[in-house]
Amino acid sequence: MSDGGGRAALVTGATGGIGEAIVRRLAADGFHVFAGGRRRQRLERLAADVGAVALPFDVTSETEAAGARTVVEGEAGGLALLVNAAGVFDLAPVTDTGDAVLNRNLDANLKGAFNVTRAFLPAMLAAGSGLVIQVGSVAGWRAFPGNGAYSASKYGLRGFHEVLLEEIRGTGVRACLLEPGAVDTPIWDPLSPDSSPHLPGRGEMLRPDDVAHAVGFVAGLPAAVTVPLLRIERA
Repeated sequence: MSDGGGRAALVTGATGGIGEAIVRRLAADGFHVFAGGRRRQRLERLAADVGAVALPFDVTSETEAAGARTVVEGEAGGLALLVNAAGVFDLAPVTDTGDAVLNRNLDANLKGAFNVTRAFLPAMLAAGSGLVIQVGSVAGWRAFPGNGAYSASKYGLRGFHEVLLEEIRGTGVRACLLEPGAVDTPIWDPLSPDSSPHLPGRGEMLRPDDVAHAVGFVAGLPAAVTVPLLRIERA
């Protein structure tokens, strides 16, 4: 795969398992990576480790997303690659899912991706190039009990992505929705999946590096090649 050639990439959710793995992969591939997230100290440690730039901001804030764009444009001029990997995961029956849980999932998983994409897309369109990768989920196309709030956000992300594809058609900007199966990250720790008959065991899950490799694959394709949808699962 060709390397990033110093091109700028922003990865949100970089303090989490999937986001961090993507930052490491893209940095190794030669991208000039901005690691976005809310936990400044973890971002700074990661950035120092791989040669990335720590970019603390909250994706759920339109104002902070615009501020992140100002920082990136000031340092790199613009983005070649945006990876929206920030997200949360709450598991509860519909009857036990209140406004706080629903809003938390919609804000982080859908509104956040919308905010950051909207902040950086105009410059990509003006340049006639760029790639936006949304990290979705198997729960964005397949129903699982207890996934009401999470699936609402991920199905919504898929709808947003489909509209985005139509709006960027013929512009030179590309977009990919990456929908992995369950991934073994700390997000599962409170749920003890190995002790629940209704959840996949950790041995059955993908690893964060698997998702990062998929991102690297899509990002390494020629500009004339697009992958609108990529679903990956554990063999």
